Formats: sequence, C-alpha cells, structure tokens
Amino acid sequence: MTTLALGPSWLDPDYLIGAFGLIGVLAIVFAESGLLIGFFLPGDSLLFTTGLLVTTGKLNTLPLWAVCLLVVVAAVLGDQAGYLFGRKVGPSLFKRPDSRLFKQENVEKAHEFFEKYGPKSLVLARFVPIVRTFTPIIAGVSRMNYRSFVTFNVIGGALWGAGVTLLGAALGNVEFVHKNIEAMLILIVLLSVLPIAIEFLRARSKKKKEAAQAGPAADEPPAQRGRHAKR
Repeated sequence: MTTLALGPSWLDPDYLIGAFGLIGVLAIVFAESGLLIGFFLPGDSLLFTTGLLVTTGKLNTLPLWAVCLLVVVAAVLGDQAGYLFGRKVGPSLFKRPDSRLFKQENVEKAHEFFEKYGPKSLVLARFVPIVRTFTPIIAGVSRMNYRSFVTFNVIGGALWGAGVTLLGAALGNVEFVHKNIEAMLILIVLLSVLPIAIEFLRARSKKKKEAAQAGPAADEPPAQRGRHAKR
C-alpha cells in the first residue's frame, strides 16, 4: 500500500508501521498521549492505518481485538505518565520558555480546554491533536482527583484508541478506501484538526466583538464616559 506522506516522510503512517511495526505504533500512541515531545506525532492517521492493515492481512502480528487492547493500554499509560509529570512539575510548566519542541501557547490552549470542559476534557481531548498531549499534564498540574482522572482516562483511551483503530479496520474491506487511501488519510487529518480550527474562529470572532463593543466607549469624551458611569 502506498500512502501520501502527510508532512515529513518519517511521519507517514505507512512508513512508521513498515519500519517499526506494532511496537512502534504503541510507542507513538504512548508518547502522543502524555509526553511533551509527542504532540507532533500522527496519532489519528496512524491508528486508522493500523486497523486497515490488520484487517487486510498486511500487518500480520496479532488479531484485531488484541491490537485494539494494546493500543488502549498504551494510550491510558501515556495519559498516566502525563498526569504524574504535571503533578511533579506543577505551575512551573506555565513559566517554561519556548523552545523548538515546546510552545507555551500549546499549554495555554490545553489549560483553557481543561477549564472549559472539566474532567470530561480527558475524553474530548483524545480527538484533538496537540490538545490531547497536554491535557493530562494540565490535569496533573491542577491536581485533579486521581480517581476521576483514572476513570475518564480509561474511557477516553478506549473510545479513541480502539475506536479509530476499529474504524480503519471497518473501512479496510471497502474497495473505495483502498483505491483512495491517500485521500482518506488526508480526510482523517482534516477531521482531527477541525475542532482546533473551529475554536480558533470562535476566539477570533469573540475578540472582534469585544473590540467593537469597546470601540465606541473609548471614543467618548472623558466627561461623557463619567456621566455614563454615574448612571
């Protein structure tokens, strides 16, 4: 199967699976689920391709149910590592300077996501690239109740890890998917970044509205603004 390299060739799911096999898939899932350096890895397209290759017999390792189970375990353990890292690092994470592999903006986005959705963010964030890497870390920084964390971690890991893999397996028997695997992988990536795009557009629209509302008040003479304040 020939796929289109979505970005650098070494990030192409087909290349990664061919080079490192199932062990490589599990290592990437673990890293993307809670290690700071894993935010750029192709989790969604990688799991989709894994399911497709298993069901078509091109990845002859374990049966599909066992692969799904191992993927879920790797995802859950990855979030666990992120949570423990967040508890250890604490608020200092928000003071860490930007570097080539670390952007403070990603931490802030994950923190806003966590504050907005609470514990269920651990489930929702699984389907949002970058955010899914930093959310368990933010949960640790916030010292989220550990029992709640484990519960939502397992639910999110199962829905995302097994769900995306099974989706690839289900579509693996569809001839259209085989003939258009490049387009399918691009679609998976676009769908995975859609929540980020929507959130960005909402934030941009909100800022414009706030600026428009603040504009007239800023243009008023000081005396007039004082009269409005007294009212």
